[in-house]
Amino acid sequence: MAAELYPASTQTNIPNSNGIVVTAASKKSIVQVTQTITTATAATTQQNINNNNVETTSWQTSHPTLRERNALMFNNELMADVHFIVGPPGESQRVPAHKYVLAVGSSVFGAMFYGDLAEGQSEIHIPDVEPAAFLILLKYMYSDEIELEADTVLATLYAAKKYIVPALAKACVTFLETSLEAKNACVLLSQSRLFEEPELTQRCWEVIDAQAELALRSEGFCEIDRPTLEIILTRETLNIKEAVVFEAVLSWAAAECKRRALPPTSRNKRSVLGKALYLVRIPTMTLEEFADGAAQSDVLTLEETHEIFLWYTAANKPELGFPLTRRKGLSPQRCHRFQSSAYRSNQWRYRGRCDSIQFAVDRRIFIAGLGLYGSSGGKAEYSVCIELKRQGVTLAQNLTKFVSDGSSNTFSVWFEHPVQVEQDTFYTVSAVLDGNELSYFGQEGMTEVQCGKVTFQFQCSSDSTNGTGVQGGQIPELVFYA
Repeated sequence: MAAELYPASTQTNIPNSNGIVVTAASKKSIVQVTQTITTATAATTQQNINNNNVETTSWQTSHPTLRERNALMFNNELMADVHFIVGPPGESQRVPAHKYVLAVGSSVFGAMFYGDLAEGQSEIHIPDVEPAAFLILLKYMYSDEIELEADTVLATLYAAKKYIVPALAKACVTFLETSLEAKNACVLLSQSRLFEEPELTQRCWEVIDAQAELALRSEGFCEIDRPTLEIILTRETLNIKEAVVFEAVLSWAAAECKRRALPPTSRNKRSVLGKALYLVRIPTMTLEEFADGAAQSDVLTLEETHEIFLWYTAANKPELGFPLTRRKGLSPQRCHRFQSSAYRSNQWRYRGRCDSIQFAVDRRIFIAGLGLYGSSGGKAEYSVCIELKRQGVTLAQNLTKFVSDGSSNTFSVWFEHPVQVEQDTFYTVSAVLDGNELSYFGQEGMTEVQCGKVTFQFQCSSDSTNGTGVQGGQIPELVFYA
């Protein structure tokens, strides 16, 4: 370009103010070029002024807020100054990021990139975090958006704890609490202990205690670590038969053998259980339960089996290495919704029709059964079908019998397993009885009842075809754990 602006035939040399020598002809050319540039600059300036009134297509101007612009940078190579290789070898994913954004959102990243021992590398390996969980972490840091899923929430909680992002960790814990049920309670108990989340641990215990049989029979129980197994086996408040505990322990042992690539022989099961075996309260089983179960499992030695049989039958009982006292279990609570009861010669009559009421609670509870009135004309036996529904979907149902003694007392009828009931949602309980028609009935019903730490609200149910409502009728009690 210089050769074109400054012709070779020019002979006059003129130094400029910087000591650079140019020819006279070149000077003339420079003046012409300068004039051209000045004219072009003026035109450009005018165009920029005009552009203030014209919508542009740049991504910056089309996203007016800082939050929107920041969110666009999530998982974006544009201006990325660091990359993460996330996940174990063979399953890893390369994730672009921006040091400033990460450092602002996490003290761990702040120290990593800008601290005294800051790492200068542009590619960082994180083999212990799942790629999906890391992306959820980054999305929150870029946009404040939290998208949690059941399959990745535990991995996300781990990532949030590792990089000290408490708001995301709290959201994970809340998600886990709302999705907590018997089938995953043992796994979440194990994880809550690992992550040191006491509130989640307490919620897990509430479910495990009340629904112990469902929890210990679940696949999740077989996935827990041995320290968690031992803690569960020492629990006094489990509502469960010890024979079921022993069966669950054997299932865990078989799963642990598989994890260790061992054949699930009786000897290997005993080995992987270790001292956990001696936390099962075998002597609290009935003799029949022991004879049909633990005695034939081959996990106990012949000497242990013999001594336990002697403990059941002999006057001089041998010392055993197993706990001898029964678990205390949970004491059921009762919500009474009537202030009085009565009977008359022409009512209340059970005629095989449905008595039903709706209720809601302000915290999670576990409905174990119902308290029902019996005959007002003396001792009588009833067949009864009780049911619990939520939004028309049956959650539990049981067909059983009970005997009333002619008094105005209530008589408990139980579901097969306690049923988890969530807060702020109306559920419907129903009872259909066959037997002596004349019965007691409740009066002065209450729309709201405080029972311990739980507040119940009642409303009439369209399923009720025998006259039961909020003010009077049947189903005087809800039996529950909380």
